Amino acid sequence: MATHYLEFEKPIAELEAKIAELSHLAPTSGSFETEIAALRKKADALRVKTYANLDPWMRTQVARHPQRPHFVDYVDGLFTDFVELHGDRQFGDDQAILGGLARFRGQPVVVMGHEKGHDTQTRITHNFGMARPEGYRKAVRLMDMAEQFGLPVLTFVDTAGAYPGLGAEERGQAEAIARSTERGLTLGVPSIATVTGEGGSGGAIAIAAASRVLMLEHSIYSVISPEGAAGILWRDGTRAKDAAMAMKITAPDLMAMKIVDRVIPEPMGGAHTARDQAIKSVGDVLEDELKTLSSLSADQIRKARADRFYAIGRLG
Repeated sequence: MATHYLEFEKPIAELEAKIAELSHLAPTSGSFETEIAALRKKADALRVKTYANLDPWMRTQVARHPQRPHFVDYVDGLFTDFVELHGDRQFGDDQAILGGLARFRGQPVVVMGHEKGHDTQTRITHNFGMARPEGYRKAVRLMDMAEQFGLPVLTFVDTAGAYPGLGAEERGQAEAIARSTERGLTLGVPSIATVTGEGGSGGAIAIAAASRVLMLEHSIYSVISPEGAAGILWRDGTRAKDAAMAMKITAPDLMAMKIVDRVIPEPMGGAHTARDQAIKSVGDVLEDELKTLSSLSADQIRKARADRFYAIGRLG
């Protein structure tokens, strides 16, 4: 798969293109090892400098990178014996939220998450990760099953927001989001939500009302997308960058406000540059967090989760 470079990565892309050109010429025009090594060193240094100084809009672009690992990648890399459950038993099956039973490093769990898709066909199938009411009702069904059998719930959040279409609204989108959020808050089993890309609005919180909320280093989490905020504030969606700079949507900001509990470092250049490494890092942190929660009773889990969310926004 060809590497997709973001707008702010163009200087890095130009160096990588020169490296590729020299590598292609080498078999017929002699060795360019010295030149390639120098360019590689320059590109690596530029990448380190760039990613050490990302502003919120740049992080937003990284969070939306089309080659970033998605839910199906985390399932393939972290879970075994995955059995997907379909449907909400009311209307149908929403493929924007996938979930089922699995084993996480030997431990039985319920796992679910938003799936955006990786090409045109799968993005249409999964509606770009924007769930309809039946997706959130499926999430409630999965959480009910987790509690019935005493299984931890692991969720992966990556959505621009819930689908705002007419049919979704007619079938009770707002209520479905509220019910899913409520069910997450009342679970008597450990639950961990990981924001892996975008965490947009109620569509994200519906499966992120968890005991612990984790966030990848270059993901974003907000009440509305930067484009949506710009449209409301200035009636100009092109000012999304201005909105992103003001909204405090990045991992460092959200850690400071205690909205998320832990930030998971990403490989240099973002999770898409070393997908296996990024997925393993998420797995290691999930394992550590599960161990911490496993000794708590159902009542302790509910109280700790309630205390966590009540503390958000509290001063002093």
